[in-house]
Amino acid sequence: MGSGMTQGDRVTSTQPGPPPRIPQVWGKIPPKNKNFTGRTDLLERLHQGLGDRVTAVLPHALHGLGGVGKTQMAVEYAHRYQANYDLVWWIPADQPVLVRSSLASLATYLGLPSASVSGVEDAANAVLEALRRGEPYTDWLLIFDNADEPEELTDILPQGPGHVLITSRNHRWASIVDAVPIDVFTREESVEFLTRRVPKGITPEDADRLAEELGDLPLALEQAGALHTETGITVSEYLRLLTQRTSQLLSQGRPSEYPASMTAAWALSVASLEEKLPEALDLLRYCAFFGPEPIPRDAFNKVIPGLSPELSKLIADPIRLGRAIGELNRFALARLDVPARTIQVHRLIQALIRDELPAAEQDRLRHEVHLLLTEYTPEDPGDAANWTGYLNALGHLGPSRIAICQEPQVRNFAINMVRFLYASADYESARSFAQSFIREWSSVSGSDHENVLEMRVELGDLLRELGQYDEAVTSNLETLQAAEKALGPDHRIALRALRGRAADLRASGDFWQAHEIDEETLRRFELTLGKDDWPTWRAVNSVALDYGLKSDYLNARTLLEGVIREIRASEPSPNPASYLNIYTGLARTVRLGGDYSEACDLGEDAYAYGIELLGPDHAWTLRTGKDLSIAWRRAGDYDRAMELAEEIHQRYVRTLGLDHPDTLAAAICLSNIQRTTGQFQDALVLADDTVRRYPRVYIAEHPYNHGCAGNLALLRRITGDPEIARKINEDALAGLEPKLGRDHHYSLTITINLATDLAALGETEAAYRLSSGSLRRLQALLGENHPTTLSAAANTVANLRELGRDEEAAELFAATEEGYRRTLTLDHPDALVFLEGRRLDADFDPPPI
Repeated sequence: MGSGMTQGDRVTSTQPGPPPRIPQVWGKIPPKNKNFTGRTDLLERLHQGLGDRVTAVLPHALHGLGGVGKTQMAVEYAHRYQANYDLVWWIPADQPVLVRSSLASLATYLGLPSASVSGVEDAANAVLEALRRGEPYTDWLLIFDNADEPEELTDILPQGPGHVLITSRNHRWASIVDAVPIDVFTREESVEFLTRRVPKGITPEDADRLAEELGDLPLALEQAGALHTETGITVSEYLRLLTQRTSQLLSQGRPSEYPASMTAAWALSVASLEEKLPEALDLLRYCAFFGPEPIPRDAFNKVIPGLSPELSKLIADPIRLGRAIGELNRFALARLDVPARTIQVHRLIQALIRDELPAAEQDRLRHEVHLLLTEYTPEDPGDAANWTGYLNALGHLGPSRIAICQEPQVRNFAINMVRFLYASADYESARSFAQSFIREWSSVSGSDHENVLEMRVELGDLLRELGQYDEAVTSNLETLQAAEKALGPDHRIALRALRGRAADLRASGDFWQAHEIDEETLRRFELTLGKDDWPTWRAVNSVALDYGLKSDYLNARTLLEGVIREIRASEPSPNPASYLNIYTGLARTVRLGGDYSEACDLGEDAYAYGIELLGPDHAWTLRTGKDLSIAWRRAGDYDRAMELAEEIHQRYVRTLGLDHPDTLAAAICLSNIQRTTGQFQDALVLADDTVRRYPRVYIAEHPYNHGCAGNLALLRRITGDPEIARKINEDALAGLEPKLGRDHHYSLTITINLATDLAALGETEAAYRLSSGSLRRLQALLGENHPTTLSAAANTVANLRELGRDEEAAELFAATEEGYRRTLTLDHPDALVFLEGRRLDADFDPPPI
């Protein structure tokens, strides 16, 4: 990457040439420290080390503490070598949840959908993929600041042609990546720093004395230099006070991993700040109970109940508030980012401030910070327009110990934060927070408290989204029983848990019992909330899904058409994901009911809606795209179906992994179109792999396992193994009948293919009996002109002809031809196969549960 010259080399060069390159993307890099001193050799080592792609800046083994300048080294490197890069991006990495949100915020700069439309998880994964490909930038630098545990980041460190720089206190990084150790300043660097920081009033001799007492720790020197600049205190007086403070600290036996002189230096700065502007110190104490990430200035924007009179008075006076923030910056106790409107306090300073305060005062300040965060964050986490506020608050959730607060509005804020993470598809982070809140709240308020039960309902939804159905069943059943006992069966939380119970039953393959529960849930929602509300509409959608899983597509369609009309007429608050879920359900039901052309029209509109409002990588958009691919395939538009199926499957693998239920469904979709277009071997390999993976998600007797096995059997016959196909289909049929019976769409799909297996094995009479029986059952279940019914009729015609029963064959042929003419048309690929006298195959696509 370039010649290795520094930016300074290029600026001072006397040779004519183009101006230094400026990164096209420069994201969240802290401002350059004008007093940065020395470290020349370390910066050069760092620059050379990044040739190996990943380098960590670690404290020297003898000084495993903060304040040695790891972050400042990374900031200086970014500014000094920026001409080598097209993209430079800063990522706070001390909390794993912040890493993904920071990566996600890079998405729009790479031409990808933002996190506000695709969700944090999907946007972050899309960014990693774009960096890996080097599109649109190959020369990129990502800086992960304050990365703690390597295990939390190794899976998310970007691969590809660019560079990764890590700062950390954890020396275990040295066994994973190239490491550059950084120690305290050399004495020469300390003297140089102080004489630069205090250009007037300090001699090299005094700087040397000061550095000696402060152990050459850069952060302590910065504090001392700022205090000297602001107060004019002499070095002798500073050293006298420092000695007094240090003695006091040592006499108190204060345990600290930092030299007592560092703590004393900080105390001097605080004392001077309190004398100059007491309210600035009050503000600093509040900042100590946020996280070490940037604090939005707007968090101090409004006087709210519960704040101390002092803070309320300060917030109510914007001029005095601005001065207080400025003083924190001038005393080097906080760092301001004016364009971003944030305040950031070093974690060491935060710890020292908290340490100085009595326990009761710590509790008061922490609680008021909880109130400030609650007021700052918008109310509706489902509205994508509010997601920036939630992202800004996210880094302070854990460090502020929000989980310990019992205030109702603060707990509601915590629930909303989990809902935001769910809505933005950051399921892992949402689950982690939900579990921590449940543990803390249960220990304080009891396991049957309303807040605990509500969070447990959120956790159940998250477990299902993660495909962890077994854990969801256990968790949600306990939640349901506790909610009904503590809150009553008609409470909104109990009803949500009851609807979750139905989803758990679908995941277990118990479609009929799920339907009974969903009908009861819908009835109660309508009684308690009315018909025009999202909880009721979601309950209607669940009932429609149940009807579809029972092969009753007409009732499912009627319900969904009605709820779509109600949603559109009521103009609800923004909730595009829920609306798309219902709209996609309608398109899927129309397709399953046999109206392929109409399903394509609905699916195309739904997919366009999802891309526009949620982005192409959002979970619901991907599901809509998968269903659209199936509809195009059924309608005979194979080229578009193949292109979309490949795209959706790749995105699922990238974002959710191979074993997620949505990925498996997308793999089945792709395998089916591959088989349809003659790519038999590719389809067989994919189907075989998917069938092996399905029992990891659903129980062995789940209908989806058997339905997908039927797809595999079909491919086994096509590729020359009809006997194996027969055995697989017989086992699949035997597995389906206990849960679904013979008169179900899934079972009859298997029997159609099993009859063809028998015909391929020369058992024509048995094939005829099975196909004709399936035809009668399909006519009763789906109607005479449903495409699956017509497939069974076409195969029965072929069997009759092989048996020499030409008159019966001719009669059935005429009726079937008329059926194709009235529905799919005689130009449809299925009709053409029928007209040529060949048999049709039936396949299965698993819908979401």
